[in-house]
Amino acid sequence: MLFFGLVYVVEGIGQTGGLIAQPLNYYLKQTFGWTPVQVSAYLTILNLPWIIKPVYGIVSDFLPLFGYRRKTYLVVANAAGAAAYSWVTQITAPTELIFILLLTAYAMAISSTLCGAILVENGQRLGASDAFVNQQWLWFNIAALASGFIGGQLVERLSPATALHAAAAIIAVAPLAVVFSAGFLLSEPKSRVDLREMRKTFAGLLEVFTQRELWFVGGLLFLYYLSPGLGTPLYYHMTDELKFSQEYIGILGSISSAGWIVGALLYRRFLKGITARALLNLSILFGTLTTAAFLLLWDEATAAIVNFFSGLAGMIAFVATLTLAADHCPQRAEGFAFAALMSVTNFSGALSDNIGSFLYEHLFNRHLNSLILVSAAFTALAFAFVPMLRLQDKRAGEPARAITAAEN
Repeated sequence: MLFFGLVYVVEGIGQTGGLIAQPLNYYLKQTFGWTPVQVSAYLTILNLPWIIKPVYGIVSDFLPLFGYRRKTYLVVANAAGAAAYSWVTQITAPTELIFILLLTAYAMAISSTLCGAILVENGQRLGASDAFVNQQWLWFNIAALASGFIGGQLVERLSPATALHAAAAIIAVAPLAVVFSAGFLLSEPKSRVDLREMRKTFAGLLEVFTQRELWFVGGLLFLYYLSPGLGTPLYYHMTDELKFSQEYIGILGSISSAGWIVGALLYRRFLKGITARALLNLSILFGTLTTAAFLLLWDEATAAIVNFFSGLAGMIAFVATLTLAADHCPQRAEGFAFAALMSVTNFSGALSDNIGSFLYEHLFNRHLNSLILVSAAFTALAFAFVPMLRLQDKRAGEPARAITAAEN
């Protein structure tokens, strides 16, 4: 639990949606005058490392590095992330900047993939996938809360370029914590490459492609996270229409993260132990209602309330969907299977933001309310997919293979 907390503090700070997000958006908007569509298109390339996560998973599943399937790769990835963010502090041109940020995205994506594999291996062994997912995203959002506040302060008090470089310098320190602590917090048995072990891994890999339930889980994840995104349009709406200060927009990011944190604590207190089907339906309901609630956003007070409850609903959704994915991953191919399912959500999320920005600018003429209604309706469509999963009374966090074995 301590390991998951530490790694996801680093993820919350170091991902391109973390501390650097607001300074980067502000830099591109103010220095180059880019539109929402241009910013979304420019940043889309940063989703590539997250979409191809199965590549990192299958490499670590099959090929131990210096005797370890996860630990050594984790150290190398975080060291590379620290070096890349140090490099960002020296860059100003968008073409060079996107290349270096792409390196940071690869580092964070690889680290996330390896952490996901460790989650699945230990979560299925202990029947605690939901607890581990909850722990990860609790600490991710504690870090994101701090990142939102600090990012807003940097943008408000420094020039666009200086704010960007200051954010990168702060982030460069964070991955070093994982580099130096992996040996103390991560217990992993030694592995080596041999034919027998590779056959077991290949059998697990084959099960990924033949397991019916896994395909339905992937379909639900794709649909759930495809709803037209509000992220970039909302930033432009708050900046240009509502005239919020950059400092307050950063505070709103922190308020949203506070909602995620409260959602994690509420899950631990009230929702742990409920069935996976009930948790999924509850998350879809909350997601639909909180998306629609952005219709009420017209001043700083309502923005704070809506962002808080949106964060709370987002946490419940993440626990529900990521636990579902972890519970269905075959043994010996945990890295590949979980990474593949997460790549579905990352690809869907990237597509979502671009669709949302395109609709906002070209179809709805920068009227946010129309986009909000479409997004809420699309989220509600996920209800239709839940019965196809045949979850019955499976508890969230219980490995799916245990249910199958009991039925047989």
